[in-house]
Amino acid sequence: MKIAGFTFIRNAVNNDYPIVEAIQSILPICDEFVVAVGRSDDGTLELIKSIESPKLRIIETIWNLSIREGGQVFAEETNKAYDAISDDMDWVFYIQGDECIHEKYLPVIKNEMIAVNDNPVIEGLLLKYKHFYGSYDYVAESRRWYRREIRVMKKLKGIRSYKDAQGFRINDRKLRVKLVDAYVYHYGWVKPPKGISLKMNNFNKFYHDEAWVDEFSPVSDSFDYGNADKVVRFDQTPPAVMKQRIDKVNWTFTFDLSKQEINHNLKRKVLQWIENMTGLRLFEYKNYKIIK
Repeated sequence: MKIAGFTFIRNAVNNDYPIVEAIQSILPICDEFVVAVGRSDDGTLELIKSIESPKLRIIETIWNLSIREGGQVFAEETNKAYDAISDDMDWVFYIQGDECIHEKYLPVIKNEMIAVNDNPVIEGLLLKYKHFYGSYDYVAESRRWYRREIRVMKKLKGIRSYKDAQGFRINDRKLRVKLVDAYVYHYGWVKPPKGISLKMNNFNKFYHDEAWVDEFSPVSDSFDYGNADKVVRFDQTPPAVMKQRIDKVNWTFTFDLSKQEINHNLKRKVLQWIENMTGLRLFEYKNYKIIK
């Protein structure tokens, strides 16, 4: 059984993406790793080339910056990386530039691949998520944050990145997946206030025109971290590949857990209460079909 990792990236240095750590986090179980590196302004290509591994294969791409509807360019770049994977691979493992897998989950994920490798009904694995927020010490937990996504799939014809590359479909239908007790650590919101503001400004350029971005998403020195709804302390060990980055944290993030209040309408308050009491997330968006 052969496994290929794949991802896409552009301007990782300017946007401070932990792309090197993301790749290194799943590289141990991969037989090859394809990185689609978009033409950048900041040495991203050199950064990726600094990863010393014979498994790594880089394809250089040019992003279609005219696509501003629903972040479609992210899916387009994901598909370029997927299409460059060697034909003899059996499984593919997708990871984005602000994600990481703790090493303790790699054996779990690989064992699940082995277990369903010969089961034609299962087409992929569904992983759980921890969304780090503000710093590496806090995780956001509420209905505002997606809790599962497809990151591992069999290498099948017809698989395409869906919408803005959050998930995948096969021949325009949802993939049949098995839910796995393993987490993706998402670090996209771990930045100082101006860093998050800059991220949102850059990110929204792939969804809206310049006038909208200038009005609704200008770069600012401040950011309202209270928008997370609910934040809890993370007291577990981080992935080993993230240790050096975490040790370099140069901002202080404080969050008063006792003063949290889910600030949304009555319907969302009721739905959140039901989830807290039962574990059920009613009306959850699911771009997959779970097979039990």
